[in-house]
Amino acid sequence: MTKILLVEDNEMNRDMLSRRLMRKDYTVTIAVDGQQGVDMAIAEKPDLVLMDMSLPVMDGWTATQSLKANPDTAGIPVIALTAHAMSGDREKALAAGCDDYDTKPVDLPRLLEKMRALLGT
Repeated sequence: MTKILLVEDNEMNRDMLSRRLMRKDYTVTIAVDGQQGVDMAIAEKPDLVLMDMSLPVMDGWTATQSLKANPDTAGIPVIALTAHAMSGDREKALAAGCDDYDTKPVDLPRLLEKMRALLGT
């Protein structure tokens, strides 16, 4: 099964998205802040990371840069998730190393399409 690391500090978003992904046969592990997300990605080598950008301890921008700078995690695709869909946010996410970008609230069919494209499934 495909392993997804969901890095999300909002409990309601985390619960809803993880349950929806598990129903689609993804294995989901969860981190609640950016530093925990980096640590878990290094330890567990997920197939893909869904990274909230507004996180405590270490924000999603910094966490993504850290993952992409580490040879052990640089190849893991990262999709930025943000409620702050402002002009330039997509470019900022891609510049930080994210492989794609999506907005919240999550449109699951659109997110799944982006995930499948990055996973090659």
